[in-house]
Amino acid sequence: MEISFLMLLVLSLLLFPNGICKGLAARPPVVNIGSILQFNSTTGGVAAVAIHAALEDINSDPTVLNGTTLKVQIKDTNCFDGFLGMVQALQFMETDVVALIGPQCSTISHIISYVANELRVPLMSFASDATLSSIQFPFFVRTGPNDLYQMAAVAEVVDYNHWKIVTAIYIDNVYGRNGIAALDDALALKRCKISYKVGFPSNAKRSELINLLVSVSYMESRVIILHTGAEPGLKLFSMVKQLNMMGNGYVWIATDWLSAYLDANSSVPAETISGLQGVLTLRPHIPNSKMKSNLVSKWNKQSKKSNYSDLRVNTYGFYVYDSVWAVARALDAFFDDGGRISFSNDSMLHDETGGTLHLEAMSISDMGNKLLEKIRKVNFTGVSGQVQFDAGGNLIHPAYDIINIIGNGMRTIGFWSNYSGLLSTVSPEALYSKPPNISLADQHLYDVIWPGETAQRPRGWVFPSNAKQLKIGVPNRFSFKEFVTKDNSTGSMKGYCIDVFTQALALLPYPVSYKFVPFGNGTENPNYDKLVQMIESNEFDAAIGDIAITMRRTVTLDFTQPFIETGLVILAPVKQHITSSWAFLQPFTLQMWCVTGSYFLIVGVVVWVLEHRINDDFRGSVRQQIITIFWFSFSTLFFAHRENTMSSSGRGVLIIWLFVVLIIVSSYTASLTSILTVQQLDTSIKGIDDLKSSNDPIGFQVGSFAQDYMVKELNISRSRLRALSSPQEYAEALKLGPKEGGVMAIVDERPYVELFLSTYCKIAVAGTDFTSRGWGFAFPRDSPLQVDLSTAILSLSENGELQRIHSKWLNTGECTTDNSEFVDSNQLRLESFLGLFLICGVACVLALLLYFGIMLCKYLRHEPRKSLRRFISFVHGKEPPKNMERRSMSLPGSSTPTTPMGSLSSLDMERPARPVRNGSVIDMES
Repeated sequence: MEISFLMLLVLSLLLFPNGICKGLAARPPVVNIGSILQFNSTTGGVAAVAIHAALEDINSDPTVLNGTTLKVQIKDTNCFDGFLGMVQALQFMETDVVALIGPQCSTISHIISYVANELRVPLMSFASDATLSSIQFPFFVRTGPNDLYQMAAVAEVVDYNHWKIVTAIYIDNVYGRNGIAALDDALALKRCKISYKVGFPSNAKRSELINLLVSVSYMESRVIILHTGAEPGLKLFSMVKQLNMMGNGYVWIATDWLSAYLDANSSVPAETISGLQGVLTLRPHIPNSKMKSNLVSKWNKQSKKSNYSDLRVNTYGFYVYDSVWAVARALDAFFDDGGRISFSNDSMLHDETGGTLHLEAMSISDMGNKLLEKIRKVNFTGVSGQVQFDAGGNLIHPAYDIINIIGNGMRTIGFWSNYSGLLSTVSPEALYSKPPNISLADQHLYDVIWPGETAQRPRGWVFPSNAKQLKIGVPNRFSFKEFVTKDNSTGSMKGYCIDVFTQALALLPYPVSYKFVPFGNGTENPNYDKLVQMIESNEFDAAIGDIAITMRRTVTLDFTQPFIETGLVILAPVKQHITSSWAFLQPFTLQMWCVTGSYFLIVGVVVWVLEHRINDDFRGSVRQQIITIFWFSFSTLFFAHRENTMSSSGRGVLIIWLFVVLIIVSSYTASLTSILTVQQLDTSIKGIDDLKSSNDPIGFQVGSFAQDYMVKELNISRSRLRALSSPQEYAEALKLGPKEGGVMAIVDERPYVELFLSTYCKIAVAGTDFTSRGWGFAFPRDSPLQVDLSTAILSLSENGELQRIHSKWLNTGECTTDNSEFVDSNQLRLESFLGLFLICGVACVLALLLYFGIMLCKYLRHEPRKSLRRFISFVHGKEPPKNMERRSMSLPGSSTPTTPMGSLSSLDMERPARPVRNGSVIDMES
């Protein structure tokens, strides 16, 4: 057995000489890591216990480090005294350690990061400061949450509850300032903002904190974000309740310092919990697992060993525990690759004469770069979840629990995950196997009990008690004063828009102090673009009136819900049909009547010509034949003609004519019905395309956005536009027309147009609205008053008050006009039926040509003597029956030539034949 083992060993050495030697030679018996913590803090105590728990598990696990013992040297520092903490940290760096765990505070992390870079020692920090970056500090490895993600979660909570402004209170150090800067950026992405922020030092006195809270209570926002440490934060909360700032209407959101404190402390004083009722806080999300449960179960035993028996594990304990494991796994991989631990002195590091820092004692880690590479490549499942770093040096899949403090405990109301960027009641790890859902409609949190023990979501802002009056700009109009104008007798503003604003304001659950400031001199309509620009420049706090909501204005301002729908329309002069005693003549133009009547006679004559030789219904005296022609022609109008047509040509002409008559009668009936039942309007302008294609002047109202819209959107030359200031000018310009110094049309908003048309009836809207807009009240961006007024306007619409105000000011009646006017623009014109008449005319001509061609052939064949008179007599004569013709032409032994067809005199043709019955003659005329 021993011989076999020796042979195997020799073979291995021959085949893999380098690998085996490195694996055996590179593993030292002991490896030292360091840690910089503040022992007298909650986070520092939890981190110390977690480090010792991790070392115990690592050193007892034979699969890790393979016999090498991992030891830790922990240095106590003062996070609140930046200078002292920095000196203590620098002194600690004199020891040769391969990696550092901590520090927990951002101030010292910044200093140590510079040192770690110089000494090439990986810094496994759980400091959350967002400005700590692996780009600036390559040896900085963040093994805990990043404030960038925490502030994104806070901003999502703010946006989810429809709050637009917040107040930020922070501890005035690197951690606090950088955290609030990250919050400001996150809120800006949600179109929210910090309206007031105030910092305080860690050693602030009670009186200073009270003054701070009093200044916050004077602010507009009631959503307060508290980003600080546990000790100053709890001190501040103890005063909040005393100042009655934990009642209805307030919202307090504490960052993860509060959940870390409550999770770690087993016995929190009752008065502390009482002052936190309704507060929201965040906690880095740690998924449930067996490893997590095992650590929790043995925590009490480990905490007693470390003299922290009153501390429980919190999220930072899980992150620190996994940080130590990450170093151990990286070292194991480093040793597997034949890595050796060694340090060398840096000649650039030395003390001045008499210095006590011993900078020359600091050594550079020769294998620091390789170990850092192994650390960044670790990928394992720890107690905090998946331990893996992204390209930016942060842990993958950051997520937070959203917690509501209720009673004696904390209740998780939802989660935020950077994977989706949204709030959800589904745990983040359940989302990782699915495509990210970024639909805002799917956001959901469980109900919250807010401060004041209410489940109703706070509005998030109030008018502060020391607030100044709102300066509200109101257009002082010259025309259409029904909408808004200044009452010269009282100096107050009145009109439809004023009533809508005051009624909406009355629905708000809080008083608003304001004053109206007229904008404009009242002699002409003001420029509305300048009015809204004065809100941007803070000359006005808001503007109300007939202000159109345009895309360009919404870029810099917020508008309320539209209180009236509007859009640009075209006004053009029209005439109207007036029914009269002769209304039945209106469907056709005079030309149409004449042509239609002529065709009745023409068709009658053509059918008579085609039928009278062979059809007794079309024969008789001259008087009878003229009557027949007229009767037959006009009886076809009602399809009541009695005469039968016998010739094929006559039937063809009649069929075509009856089709023409059907179309004409149907069109006449429809047009007459429309004239008698509907008032007809007409204008030569059918829509916006007619305006664009023309070169005639176009009118617009002074101060309206219609001018810029036509120039910029429709590319209409500004030189074609004419400014009009009153309804009277509208009517006069349209009446004159473009050829006499007026305009072809006017482009204006529908509410003005409807009011105008209630007085001027010879003008109408041409086409349809070519924009869809509305009027709203303008406020600065993110104004909370805009949101509440929008809700109030919707309430006015639902309860009918908005319609009542509309009826009061804009009750447009029907106007009257002179009944002597007519228009023929909608009459049926000849052009519409020209094709039918042409077809019928061609059919008549062809039938006549064919008929006379046949007659000419017969005449030439049977008539020996040719003359025009005899041809006319031949055509006019009655054609005998064909059987009689054949008999007369074929009598045997007859020496007298037979009379050819058509050679009888006209008198003979007129005399009817007398047939013989039983040898007697029957007179057909008797």
